[in-house]
Amino acid sequence: MSKIYYVYMLASKSRMLYIGMTSDLLKRTWQHREKVVDGYAEKFNIYRLVYFEETNDVMAAIEREKQLKNWRRCKKEMLIELKNPTWEDLSVGWTA
Repeated sequence: MSKIYYVYMLASKSRMLYIGMTSDLLKRTWQHREKVVDGYAEKFNIYRLVYFEETNDVMAAIEREKQLKNWRRCKKEMLIELKNPTWEDLSVGWTA
């Protein structure tokens, strides 16, 4: 059985963005919401999961994370809005 890796985007209520990669999306979104790890997302209250992709190739996930981080903001917003036009929190109801 292969492992699944996720590239994800979080947003604050004011739509500041954070992009990350993980093998446990449920746990990682919980960590952001509960501010378990200090950093950019915690500092700016960025915890709403608004977009994610999955792959079973860790190197592809790392490369995709880097690619998304280098995109202009408008391109990131378009990607989010293709799958989540209202920017709803996709992790609502999840528990870790």
